[in-house]
Amino acid sequence: MRDDINITPPLMRLDGVVVDAGETTILDRVSLPVFAGAPTALVGPNGSGKTTLLRVMMGLIEPSSGDLQIDTLMTRAIVFQKPVMLRRTVADNVAFVFHAAGRAVDRDAVAVLLEQVGLSALADRPARRLSGGEQQRLGIARALARRPQLLLLDEATASLDPAQTKIIEDLIARIARSGVKIVFATHDLGQARRLAGDIVFLVKGRVAEHAPADTFFTQPVSEAAHRFLAGELVLSL
Repeated sequence: MRDDINITPPLMRLDGVVVDAGETTILDRVSLPVFAGAPTALVGPNGSGKTTLLRVMMGLIEPSSGDLQIDTLMTRAIVFQKPVMLRRTVADNVAFVFHAAGRAVDRDAVAVLLEQVGLSALADRPARRLSGGEQQRLGIARALARRPQLLLLDEATASLDPAQTKIIEDLIARIARSGVKIVFATHDLGQARRLAGDIVFLVKGRVAEHAPADTFFTQPVSEAAHRFLAGELVLSL
């Protein structure tokens, strides 16, 4: 995606980011701007580096080389594919975020967040007794308690049934409309079509293509993207 079609600076920019694990290169010279606006979807074969890229964006992994440029005042939050539930109620899982951030617990704010994700009726239930979809929504509520400007989601609907998937997708769309920038990794191309404004296509740790979603799905440039969209195995660039 060309930077010159955007008139505002990116929220984040990765410049030649490399992540090595021993002799294996997980991310290979990734250069990528992340602009405010509609969600950005990370797609690609298994092992292409999507989760690692999210972790780098969150600051959980230090690049082996290259730069991550970001406003140090910008707040970020991440929700993993299987968020860890604390041994406490649904409401207290959200309240814990206030404690962790050194803020006074605002029970009204907790109630608003639970209403936002559709868990108000389950506020007093032990979090570990929630279904997979409910736990994912609680994970998102905890992330929103951080008041993020950038929200990173790793396979938010993996293993969920269609009904729970729609609930999560509707929630993602509402959060994006509120002005929070979302970057999400997904194996579901239908989900990427429904939610994303732009697509980052990764293969073997490299950005094979970055384009507006409608362009990527109708006029992909790279041969790897053509093969991937056709359902073929993509093993290399």
